[in-house]
Amino acid sequence: MHILGLSGSLRKNSLNTAALNACQALLPQGVSLSCFDIAGIPLYNEDVRELGFPPPVQALREQIAAADALLICSPEYNYSIPGVMKNAIDWASRPPAQPFEGKPIALMGASPGALGTARAQYHLRQVFVYLNGMVLNRPEVMIAAAPSKFDEHGQLTDIATADHIRKMLAALLDWTHQVGGKGKA
Repeated sequence: MHILGLSGSLRKNSLNTAALNACQALLPQGVSLSCFDIAGIPLYNEDVRELGFPPPVQALREQIAAADALLICSPEYNYSIPGVMKNAIDWASRPPAQPFEGKPIALMGASPGALGTARAQYHLRQVFVYLNGMVLNRPEVMIAAAPSKFDEHGQLTDIATADHIRKMLAALLDWTHQVGGKGKA
Protein backbone atom coordinates (compact mmCIF):
# COMPACT_ATOMS: atom_id res chain seq x y z
CA MET A 1 0.00 0.00 0.00
CA HIS A 2 1.21 3.50 -0.81
CA ILE A 3 0.29 6.65 1.15
CA LEU A 4 0.72 10.15 -0.21
CA GLY A 5 1.58 12.68 2.48
CA LEU A 6 0.79 16.39 2.35
CA SER A 7 2.05 18.98 4.82
CA GLY A 8 -0.05 22.10 5.26
CA SER A 9 2.99 24.16 6.19
CA LEU A 10 5.56 25.73 3.87
CA ARG A 11 8.07 26.56 6.63
CA LYS A 12 11.51 25.02 6.28
CA ASN A 13 11.51 23.93 9.95
CA SER A 14 7.82 23.07 10.12
CA LEU A 15 6.78 20.80 12.98
CA ASN A 16 4.02 19.44 10.75
CA THR A 17 6.47 18.48 8.03
CA ALA A 18 8.68 16.97 10.76
CA ALA A 19 5.70 14.95 12.04
CA LEU A 20 4.96 13.78 8.50
CA ASN A 21 8.61 12.80 8.02
CA ALA A 22 8.53 10.91 11.34
CA CYS A 23 5.83 8.68 9.87
CA GLN A 24 8.43 7.05 7.59
CA ALA A 25 9.89 5.13 10.53
CA LEU A 26 6.46 4.28 11.98
CA LEU A 27 4.76 2.73 8.95
CA PRO A 28 3.30 -0.77 9.13
CA GLN A 29 5.16 -3.43 7.16
CA GLY A 30 4.36 -3.30 3.45
CA VAL A 31 3.33 0.37 3.50
CA SER A 32 5.25 3.17 1.81
CA LEU A 33 4.92 6.93 2.13
CA SER A 34 5.95 9.69 -0.24
CA CYS A 35 5.30 13.38 0.27
CA PHE A 36 4.19 16.05 -2.17
CA ASP A 37 5.40 19.61 -1.61
CA ILE A 38 2.46 21.97 -2.16
CA ALA A 39 4.70 25.07 -2.26
CA GLY A 40 4.55 25.20 -6.08
CA ILE A 41 0.75 25.19 -6.31
CA PRO A 42 -0.38 28.62 -7.62
CA LEU A 43 -3.30 30.50 -6.12
CA TYR A 44 -6.55 29.09 -7.46
CA ASN A 45 -7.91 30.99 -10.45
CA GLU A 46 -10.78 29.59 -12.53
CA ASP A 47 -9.54 31.48 -15.60
CA VAL A 48 -6.24 29.61 -15.35
CA ARG A 49 -8.00 26.27 -14.75
CA GLU A 50 -10.10 26.73 -17.88
CA LEU A 51 -6.82 26.75 -19.83
CA GLY A 52 -5.73 23.49 -18.16
CA PHE A 53 -4.20 22.46 -14.87
CA PRO A 54 -0.79 24.03 -14.20
CA PRO A 55 1.92 21.31 -14.09
CA PRO A 56 2.26 21.27 -10.26
CA VAL A 57 -1.51 20.89 -9.91
CA GLN A 58 -1.64 18.13 -12.51
CA ALA A 59 1.18 16.32 -10.69
CA LEU A 60 -0.68 16.63 -7.38
CA ARG A 61 -3.92 15.32 -8.89
CA GLU A 62 -2.09 12.37 -10.46
CA GLN A 63 -0.28 11.48 -7.25
CA ILE A 64 -3.49 11.66 -5.20
CA ALA A 65 -5.26 9.44 -7.72
CA ALA A 66 -2.40 6.93 -7.75
CA ALA A 67 -2.09 6.73 -3.96
CA ASP A 68 -4.00 4.14 -1.99
CA ALA A 69 -4.54 6.63 0.84
CA LEU A 70 -3.71 10.18 1.89
CA LEU A 71 -2.09 11.46 5.08
CA ILE A 72 -2.51 15.18 5.69
CA CYS A 73 -0.47 16.79 8.45
CA SER A 74 -1.47 20.39 8.84
CA PRO A 75 -1.08 23.25 11.29
CA GLU A 76 -3.99 25.39 12.37
CA TYR A 77 -4.11 29.05 11.40
CA ASN A 78 -6.74 31.31 12.95
CA TYR A 79 -8.83 28.34 14.13
CA SER A 80 -8.92 26.75 10.66
CA ILE A 81 -7.13 25.28 7.65
CA PRO A 82 -4.01 27.10 6.40
CA GLY A 83 -4.68 28.89 3.12
CA VAL A 84 -2.00 26.92 1.26
CA MET A 85 -3.61 23.59 2.22
CA LYS A 86 -7.13 24.73 1.30
CA ASN A 87 -5.78 26.13 -1.97
CA ALA A 88 -4.13 22.79 -2.86
CA ILE A 89 -7.33 20.90 -2.06
CA ASP A 90 -9.40 23.37 -4.10
CA TRP A 91 -7.13 22.96 -7.13
CA ALA A 92 -6.98 19.17 -6.87
CA SER A 93 -10.74 18.84 -6.45
CA ARG A 94 -11.73 20.59 -9.66
CA PRO A 95 -13.41 18.51 -12.38
CA PRO A 96 -13.00 16.32 -14.19
CA ALA A 97 -12.53 13.26 -11.96
CA GLN A 98 -11.63 14.87 -8.65
CA PRO A 99 -9.23 12.42 -6.97
CA PHE A 100 -10.58 12.61 -3.40
CA GLU A 101 -13.71 10.61 -4.27
CA GLY A 102 -13.71 7.51 -2.05
CA LYS A 103 -10.05 8.07 -1.06
CA PRO A 104 -9.08 6.92 2.46
CA ILE A 105 -7.64 9.92 4.33
CA ALA A 106 -5.98 10.31 7.72
CA LEU A 107 -5.50 13.69 9.37
CA MET A 108 -2.94 14.78 11.91
CA GLY A 109 -1.33 17.98 13.03
CA ALA A 110 1.24 19.53 15.33
CA SER A 111 0.86 22.78 17.23
CA PRO A 112 2.56 24.64 20.07
CA GLY A 113 -0.93 25.12 21.52
CA ALA A 114 -2.97 22.87 23.77
CA LEU A 115 -5.49 21.70 21.15
CA GLY A 116 -2.94 20.36 18.65
CA THR A 117 -4.81 21.45 15.47
CA ALA A 118 -8.22 20.09 16.50
CA ARG A 119 -10.17 22.91 14.84
CA ALA A 120 -8.23 22.72 11.56
CA GLN A 121 -8.79 18.96 11.45
CA TYR A 122 -12.51 19.48 12.03
CA HIS A 123 -12.64 21.92 9.11
CA LEU A 124 -10.68 19.52 6.91
CA ARG A 125 -13.26 16.84 7.75
CA GLN A 126 -16.01 19.21 6.59
CA VAL A 127 -14.25 19.81 3.28
CA PHE A 128 -13.80 16.08 2.69
CA VAL A 129 -17.47 15.35 3.45
CA TYR A 130 -18.33 17.37 0.35
CA LEU A 131 -15.55 15.74 -1.70
CA ASN A 132 -16.59 12.26 -0.49
CA GLY A 133 -13.15 11.54 0.93
CA MET A 134 -13.21 8.70 3.44
CA VAL A 135 -11.65 10.30 6.52
CA LEU A 136 -10.44 7.96 9.27
CA ASN A 137 -12.28 8.80 12.48
CA ARG A 138 -9.91 7.31 15.07
CA PRO A 139 -7.34 7.51 16.38
CA GLU A 140 -7.07 11.25 16.10
CA VAL A 141 -3.51 12.57 16.18
CA MET A 142 -3.34 16.10 17.54
CA ILE A 143 0.20 16.82 18.68
CA ALA A 144 -0.13 19.53 21.33
CA ALA A 145 2.92 21.30 22.81
CA ALA A 146 4.73 20.09 19.71
CA PRO A 147 8.03 21.99 20.18
CA SER A 148 8.69 19.84 23.25
CA LYS A 149 8.21 16.63 21.26
CA PHE A 150 10.81 17.22 18.55
CA ASP A 151 14.52 17.91 18.85
CA GLU A 152 16.40 20.81 17.23
CA HIS A 153 16.82 18.72 14.04
CA GLY A 154 13.09 18.04 13.68
CA GLN A 155 13.29 14.45 14.91
CA LEU A 156 10.34 13.17 16.90
CA THR A 157 11.58 12.34 20.40
CA ASP A 158 8.33 11.75 22.28
CA ILE A 159 7.65 8.00 22.58
CA ALA A 160 3.95 8.39 23.39
CA THR A 161 3.41 10.55 20.30
CA ALA A 162 5.30 8.05 18.13
CA ASP A 163 3.15 5.21 19.48
CA HIS A 164 -0.02 7.18 18.78
CA ILE A 165 1.09 7.94 15.20
CA ARG A 166 1.99 4.27 14.71
CA LYS A 167 -1.54 3.27 15.79
CA MET A 168 -3.07 5.82 13.42
CA LEU A 169 -1.01 4.53 10.49
CA ALA A 170 -2.06 0.93 11.26
CA ALA A 171 -5.69 2.10 11.45
CA LEU A 172 -5.28 3.87 8.08
CA LEU A 173 -4.07 0.61 6.55
CA ASP A 174 -7.11 -1.22 7.95
CA TRP A 175 -9.42 1.62 6.90
CA THR A 176 -8.05 1.52 3.35
CA HIS A 177 -8.86 -2.17 3.17
CA GLN A 178 -12.35 -1.62 4.61
CA VAL A 179 -13.40 1.16 2.26
CA GLY A 180 -12.01 -0.53 -0.81
CA GLY A 181 -9.03 1.66 -1.54
CA LYS A 182 -6.44 0.57 -4.09
CA GLY A 183 -4.52 -1.13 -1.26
CA LYS A 184 -7.37 -3.61 -0.67
CA ALA A 185 -5.96 -7.11 -0.31
